[in-house]
Amino acid sequence: MAPVTVKGKKPFAWSYSKLKNFETCPKRHWHVDVQKDVKEEDSEQLQYGNFIHKVFADRIGKGVPAPEMHRSLVEPWSMRVLATPGDVEVEQKLAITQDFAPCTYFDRAAWYRGVGDVVKVSGPVALVIDWKTGKIVEDSVQLALMAACVFAHKPTVQRVRSEFVWLKEDATTSEIFSRQSLVQVWSSLWPRIEALKQAYEKDEYPARPGRLCRKWCPVAKCPHHGE
Repeated sequence: MAPVTVKGKKPFAWSYSKLKNFETCPKRHWHVDVQKDVKEEDSEQLQYGNFIHKVFADRIGKGVPAPEMHRSLVEPWSMRVLATPGDVEVEQKLAITQDFAPCTYFDRAAWYRGVGDVVKVSGPVALVIDWKTGKIVEDSVQLALMAACVFAHKPTVQRVRSEFVWLKEDATTSEIFSRQSLVQVWSSLWPRIEALKQAYEKDEYPARPGRLCRKWCPVAKCPHHGE
């Protein structure tokens, strides 16, 4: 199936972060993710998260030792990943078409895009890890989407353990998915995807005032900014 297009626009495509941003406030999503005429400042937390992701990628993917001050955090989790059997990949940019087929990340046919911080495959089983530096937030949908990308790109894989590693709490949140179990995930998620697609096709992104308006929203031209 060809990607849905609107005259004068790129084909509709999404990521889980964009879906969450849209559901928080459509107007903010439009400025930050669609038009990209407003740029969010990199907070200290975001800068730290990006740095730690790179440290893990270098340690697991290239064998580069972590900086000494971060070694006690990075080394135990890295050794856990490396000690298990299978081929390991880091910072894998994975995309699928709207028919759930694999494609390259920047392919025009890409419908959903995601990134696996660690993808390790051993025969019919895969482990996918997403490093998290913030507070624990349960989110089984994001875990499922990580698994969906792996299933598409790794046809021999029949089972995926998809895992968040909460570095601050030294804890994990994980779920195990089969190819069959994702049918229900897609069914429950579909209305949310359709809402995002309809907004994109109709250019309808109303402001949704909330807790972010006062301090954390970068869209200064919004009437609710600072409220």
